[in-house]
Amino acid sequence: MSDDLADGAFGAARWPAPAKINRFLHITGRRDDGYHRLQTLFQFLEWGDELTIAPRDDGVISGRGAPPGVPPEADLAQRAARALRDATGARLGADITIHKRIPAGSGLGGGSSNAATVLVALNTMWGCNLSSPELATLGLALGADIPVFVHGHACWAEGVGEVLRDETPDEPWLLLALPGAGVATAAAFRDPALRRDCPPVTMADFTSGRCGNVFEPVARRLAPEVDHAMKALAGACEGVPVAMSGTGSACYATFHERAAARIAQSRMPAGARTLVVRATNRSPLRLASPPPVGR
Repeated sequence: MSDDLADGAFGAARWPAPAKINRFLHITGRRDDGYHRLQTLFQFLEWGDELTIAPRDDGVISGRGAPPGVPPEADLAQRAARALRDATGARLGADITIHKRIPAGSGLGGGSSNAATVLVALNTMWGCNLSSPELATLGLALGADIPVFVHGHACWAEGVGEVLRDETPDEPWLLLALPGAGVATAAAFRDPALRRDCPPVTMADFTSGRCGNVFEPVARRLAPEVDHAMKALAGACEGVPVAMSGTGSACYATFHERAAARIAQSRMPAGARTLVVRATNRSPLRLASPPPVGR
């Protein structure tokens, strides 16, 4: 590989990989193959990871910045690049560097967002010209949340997460709490106490406040840090409802104004890892073309 290609002259760029939240999460049953039928509402956050992606002319796919202990063959970002190459016959490779902000096991979709960003970015950089639905189908084989990030719009999701319908819920300010422990998704789904028989709901039910997260009691038991964070949020937010994203561990309270979220943040215990951030109906990945990385 040439020195010029290595230092980014051939199109290296930074791409956003935003976090997501689930505004609620229900399980309505199980399919014959054991997969759970879900209902949820996804939004994006104006915050998340960032990927630097540089195409290579030798076909090699390499990566840096994956969470500790994740081998290259298990890294969703590299798996996404290989899946796109295999599906399209692309001959180029890529260097993928992940700048992590989203904690592993937080229920904010970090790995899935990284994979979706790789699919969207390399589809452009390699000139594959796949449609968004085609990229989403590739992503679904890697992870149930990846199509949401490829889709790039807030959506109501059903099935195993692959049936998406655009929605435009309110875009609140969040006081986000990040406990110092993750919740393993597989363990949460296996838990015998998990409720799996929620009646189907509608967007009107969500708007009326009749939806919750069936994983919350499971996560609070599996990871006491989640329980502590939710209690701290409830105490700091003075009656504002507190929710959990995905299978945990991140939890949040919603506010109409940023200032109110900042006041609640100031009441959180010393040492708590918190963030005030806006929820958005359009993914930062889809809002703008990435700038080139400077030499």
